[in-house]
Amino acid sequence: MSGRIEPGKTVGMEVSIAQAEVVAQCDVDCIAAYPITPQTHIVEHLSEIVAEGDLQAAFMPVESEHSAMSACIGMSAVGARTFTATSSQGLALMHEMLYIASGLRLPIVMSCVNRALSAPINIWGDQGDIMAERDTGWVQIFTENGQEVIDQTICSFKIAEDPRVSLPTIVNMDGFQMSHVIEPMVFYPTAKIRDFLGVFQPLQRLDPRAPAMFGPVGIPEIYTESKKAHDVALLNSQAVIEEVWARFAKEFGRQYAAVETYQTEGAEYLLVTIGGLSETASVAIDELRAAGRKVGQLRLRLWRPFPAAAVRQALAGVKGAIVFDRCLSVAGTGGPAATEIKAALYNEPVRPTIVGFIGGLGGRDVTVGDFRAMIEKGIGYIDRGDAPLYELVGVRE
Repeated sequence: MSGRIEPGKTVGMEVSIAQAEVVAQCDVDCIAAYPITPQTHIVEHLSEIVAEGDLQAAFMPVESEHSAMSACIGMSAVGARTFTATSSQGLALMHEMLYIASGLRLPIVMSCVNRALSAPINIWGDQGDIMAERDTGWVQIFTENGQEVIDQTICSFKIAEDPRVSLPTIVNMDGFQMSHVIEPMVFYPTAKIRDFLGVFQPLQRLDPRAPAMFGPVGIPEIYTESKKAHDVALLNSQAVIEEVWARFAKEFGRQYAAVETYQTEGAEYLLVTIGGLSETASVAIDELRAAGRKVGQLRLRLWRPFPAAAVRQALAGVKGAIVFDRCLSVAGTGGPAATEIKAALYNEPVRPTIVGFIGGLGGRDVTVGDFRAMIEKGIGYIDRGDAPLYELVGVRE
């Protein structure tokens, strides 16, 4: 490794650099790289690690993000452990190739440093980029801090490469608010990580010594069945994801779940968050609990496959949920998380009221006070029964 990390010791490091270090620890074979703010530091640092001889890997600079994913597809198809990273417009440019990667069941791991989409041009963080790709058939995981980025990067290779899954996987982190922040993190011994991951054994491999073809034209007589198989594989991956997280907890000491709850004992109202601002929201929950308010928090870790059963269980018995999204579904019925939760609850005989708030767009700050105000306002809507479809937070007149 680069000598910047000492396993078992807490180090202060930029989160992007930390992710590059742990990707190298995971012994990747191939990296496709194209720079786009704010993910550039990840592939930049990986290029240094490769150039210095600390990782024996093919590092491929390409001419666009579309080419980056195309290269990843080719590299993964021949049996290489493959990684790339992108953001915003770059992820959008990859769009058509994302479907191919997942449809071919290629276990690529990608970091998405979440950033707003143009126009107007904006380089700061929100979740509009990844929410535009939620239906591309990838496993999608969100993180809240640098330690989780390290942990979920390791877990993502294990998840993606499991033969019961064999699907590409995205690790999401907030642009700038996480990617460029120096945080205290703990790394693990490289040998232990590689033992956890094992040797990648692809389900299928392109090999000139044994010519084969997969992913040919899907005529109408087979296309529906292929999409059904893809859907079932992604749905079934949740059990494997939770199994991997349980093993990770046993071996590395940190526990993760598809849906994580905080301060929910006796709560009548839950704030639902996804991504890095969840930690800010937790402070607001602490303050309101101290003031006697019966509120708690539900944090979505797994976005795809959507953990509908776990969400229903977590929300059972509460009066209502205040859902905070960092993506505006323009002219729709609310933010993506709020609409997913409403759909998950629709057939329940008794269901809580869902109130959607959308904020933090384009990197705008959302403070502890903002979360307190959202919760109080949301409780009012729930108790009166007059909740709007959604409400944008902090819009200036």
